[in-house]
Amino acid sequence: MDGTDGADGTGGTGGAGGADATGGPEDRLRRWRLVLGGERADGTGVSLTGDDARMDGALEKLYGGGGDEGRPRPGRRSAGLGDSAPSVARWLGDIREYFPSSVVQVLQKDAIERLDLTRLLLEPEMLDAVEPDVHLVGTLLSLNRVMPDRARESARAVVRKVVRDLERRLAQRTRSAVGGALDRSARVLRPRRLADVDWERTIRANLRHYLPEHGTLVPERLIGYGRRQQAVKRDVVLAIDQSGSMAASVVYASVFGAVLASMRSLRTSLVVFDTAVADLTDQLHDPVEVLFGTQLGGGTDINRAIAYCQGLVTRPADTIMVLISDLYEGGVREEMLRRIGSLTAAGVQVVVLLALSDEGAPAYDRDNAAALAALGVPAFACTPDAFPGLMAAAIERRDLAEWSERQASAG
Repeated sequence: MDGTDGADGTGGTGGAGGADATGGPEDRLRRWRLVLGGERADGTGVSLTGDDARMDGALEKLYGGGGDEGRPRPGRRSAGLGDSAPSVARWLGDIREYFPSSVVQVLQKDAIERLDLTRLLLEPEMLDAVEPDVHLVGTLLSLNRVMPDRARESARAVVRKVVRDLERRLAQRTRSAVGGALDRSARVLRPRRLADVDWERTIRANLRHYLPEHGTLVPERLIGYGRRQQAVKRDVVLAIDQSGSMAASVVYASVFGAVLASMRSLRTSLVVFDTAVADLTDQLHDPVEVLFGTQLGGGTDINRAIAYCQGLVTRPADTIMVLISDLYEGGVREEMLRRIGSLTAAGVQVVVLLALSDEGAPAYDRDNAAALAALGVPAFACTPDAFPGLMAAAIERRDLAEWSERQASAG
């Protein structure tokens, strides 16, 4: 991790420690010195002062440094933040001062994982000092059941801010993509009434049939709106694996679930599961409540979750079921595969997302993914930015395996 690139963007390190704003040799040596941590053999010969020294001190508290003997792995930084909420809160304030938000989030994630600071996150002063992000929300949700009342409101404030930011980033794009797909799927080529004709698209599709000598256009085919007899055009069932490895996916899926539930043309259900199943559909109006209704960690029984979701399906041909899971099954594998095969045979569009996050390639059960592919059910990871397009493709019944391959090649 190199947090020093982002540090220059803060404006706080420009003149300290011999920094060269032109990016010359001195600046490169200074950056290497910050990365290497001042070990005896770092070879830079650079001494840091001012903001550079304070940045280095913040990195040293997390990753270690200096010339001390007896490190577990010589030549590498080793951790040493100290086990007290006030000192960690001060360190969090320091890194927020010297590094941009994206780097702060990486440093926080490393501190929680390397130094086991989960217990300190139960302190309100800690929660007030952190930079809210998806990873932090996942950690807080895993602590939900042991969180003292005095920390709960601070934790909710952190989760609420992250949810609000995600909704701002993703909601409009999702509504636009899904709404457009629903409109396209509802069009018919033989509208029976003039009121059902989409004149704008009909004219556009028949421009080659314009007769200039008559000043008119003779449409060869009409494009119409579908009959709007049903206010709800699609049923969407989101089934979310809440095992510990799926934390980021749970956060994103809950936000998307709330956005989809806000669309009148969809009937959205949201189910979370580990070895038990919880239906959180009635909380979809508030994704924060959905998230605090989850319980990260524990085992996984996908078969039980699929069995519950089968009971939610009343219109198979108009139902999209999105299973978000790494497919490590602790239940009855053969029965799980039979149930999914039965759903697809009935006309349900089943999609399996191995992850819904920005974390890169996930770990997953490859045997189960291959078995699902043999049933015609694609299983792939999806980023939050790509999810609106995925839902649009599912609504239009496009080939989702092909859609996934195009996304992967474009990325």
